[in-house]
Amino acid sequence: MNIEVLLPLVAPFLIGLLVGALVKKAMSLIVVGVALVIVLIATGALSLSYSDIYDKAMETLPQLWSKAQGLKGVLPYSSVSFLIGLAIGLWRG
Repeated sequence: MNIEVLLPLVAPFLIGLLVGALVKKAMSLIVVGVALVIVLIATGALSLSYSDIYDKAMETLPQLWSKAQGLKGVLPYSSVSFLIGLAIGLWRG
């Protein structure tokens, strides 16, 4: 089998595998961060109000959305091999 035939299948798979592992690690860090903030609020070391969270979200989310739109054109998310790699990366990553 030629490498020209194999490369379009393997490259999206590897990208999906890496993205899946990265997303899994990021989600675990987010869960730990949220747990830390909850403990800090419960102990009184940190005080947050709903308006503080809302203001910060309205400041940060548009920037995050614009960066995600840039990734939309880079990732081969419509490729079956990418989706398989992503699923394996999320599962085993």
